[in-house]
Amino acid sequence: MKMFLRGVKIKIPLTGFLIGLIVSGCTGIEDITVIKLGHSLDPTHPVHLSMEYMAKVVKEKSHGKMRIDIYSSGQLGTERECIELLQIGSLGMTKVSASVMEGFAPSFKVFNLPYLFRDDKHRFNVLDGEIGKRLLLETERFRIRGLVYLDAGNRSFYTKSKPILSPADLAGLKIRVQESTTSIKMIQALGGSATPIAWGELYTALQQGVVDGAENNPPTFNISRHYEVCKYFSLDEHTAVPDVMIISTVVWNDLTPEEQSILQEAAVDAEEYQKIIWHKATEEALTKVEQAGVKIFRPDKSPFQRDVAPLLEGYRTTEPAIYDLIQQIKAVQ
Repeated sequence: MKMFLRGVKIKIPLTGFLIGLIVSGCTGIEDITVIKLGHSLDPTHPVHLSMEYMAKVVKEKSHGKMRIDIYSSGQLGTERECIELLQIGSLGMTKVSASVMEGFAPSFKVFNLPYLFRDDKHRFNVLDGEIGKRLLLETERFRIRGLVYLDAGNRSFYTKSKPILSPADLAGLKIRVQESTTSIKMIQALGGSATPIAWGELYTALQQGVVDGAENNPPTFNISRHYEVCKYFSLDEHTAVPDVMIISTVVWNDLTPEEQSILQEAAVDAEEYQKIIWHKATEEALTKVEQAGVKIFRPDKSPFQRDVAPLLEGYRTTEPAIYDLIQQIKAVQ
């Protein structure tokens, strides 16, 4: 028997012990490629369910010769820590928000900009088109390869003391954001105080008043149970930051061309599956949190769009490459 280990691509022997006893007394050995996938979401989250779907497709397409082992709920670290593990090949795959990715691949900051997409159709055309595919591969120089984007819907504000009906309501409030410079600038442009906090620490931070609110999509607001603390959900839909399924280039390069093809195809299948369950999860989440006593508001978006417009226009002089990317995205039909 033998075991081959490199990074997290593991060759595990399967012994034909019983068959060997019955047929010839010999032990057969077959290699299985196992890839670890760690992420920070709850196992009931639609993004996690899409990962399980991907793992199922990988197993089927490889006829059992490939396997993805999924570790949810931050078992292997925060989003940033998982990315760092990927870069050294100690973790195979992870799902992270594009907000966190901007700290590793600067072009991803464009996805964190407010009111970048006209609607969901425009967003999917960008992500699934030439621009999105190009950005996924730009991360290879950081020892990370993007496989697909996963729908994370639209992010909106939820707060403890009052609803956010206009940018003026953010004055004096501490709002939790992801570890993203662009997200921090957005909150500041709207008049709030941005406070980066790790996802796993946010519930307690809300309870203890470290922050007055946060921003996220409806399914995550529901599954995190943040509605137990924050009773106001204002659907201003300021950003539509996608999640990104990424793999360590150490692990990717260790796969055979056939294994790479199987994994990429399974990721694309999971992306389409996730779009369907995400839409359903969003509707169910809004119903559930409202039943739990949350007041849902749909404020006029134009004041928010007006206040963040200078943020986007500022890239014309500060970062021409990002400004050019913004214009390319706006031109997509």
